[in-house]
Amino acid sequence: MNDTSLTTLEIEPEGAARSSVIWMHGLGADARDFEPIVPELHLPSELGIRFVFPNAPIRPITINGGMRMRGWYDVLSLDLPRQEDAEGVYASEQAIYQLLDREKSRGVPADRIVLAGFSQGGAMALHTGLRYPDRLAGILALSCYVPLASRLSSERRPANQTTPIFMAHGDYDAIIQIRHSQQSLELLESLGHPVEWNDYGMGHEVCWEELRDISAWLGRVLAVSLA
Repeated sequence: MNDTSLTTLEIEPEGAARSSVIWMHGLGADARDFEPIVPELHLPSELGIRFVFPNAPIRPITINGGMRMRGWYDVLSLDLPRQEDAEGVYASEQAIYQLLDREKSRGVPADRIVLAGFSQGGAMALHTGLRYPDRLAGILALSCYVPLASRLSSERRPANQTTPIFMAHGDYDAIIQIRHSQQSLELLESLGHPVEWNDYGMGHEVCWEELRDISAWLGRVLAVSLA
């Protein structure tokens, strides 16, 4: 990825943007995947939220027979965490840093930015958010896990030690089993990170009850950051 920017789909607030949510899609999806949920969140207009949905690069995915699709990193095996594409994870981290820095250049401070994602996108939200040098408003991690978990303790940055984290997972997820997410929860809590955990009677997806809880959480963390 080097210095090339990720393409994005963006939804602007009615007035000036006072906060931002950068939301990464899952493997094989694209920037439009979560666009339809924005009106369903019913967030207060006074928060002035700009939603930024980036497209992951197109790359061959090993577990899919090398088929090329949008992905934040290669998936070498579903046997986590034994085989992980560290190079791909770190390359996407740098690209997401560029998105965060761009929001700051557009007048939105880091502490008014939520880094969010689903599945691979959620993994990147956790990975990148906890390593970012400036404090973020929050990290929203859906149906995912902490990638490169053994490196987190030494690579995380103190700025986001107390940043609120929302984690959610489906009880019947057959793509990323809930135990992987729960193991990540235990790791984060052992390192002193504040995590709000939610699980739902669903598979590898998002449900209405989850959207309700996401809306409430976003309202809280962005209202605090704008106070």
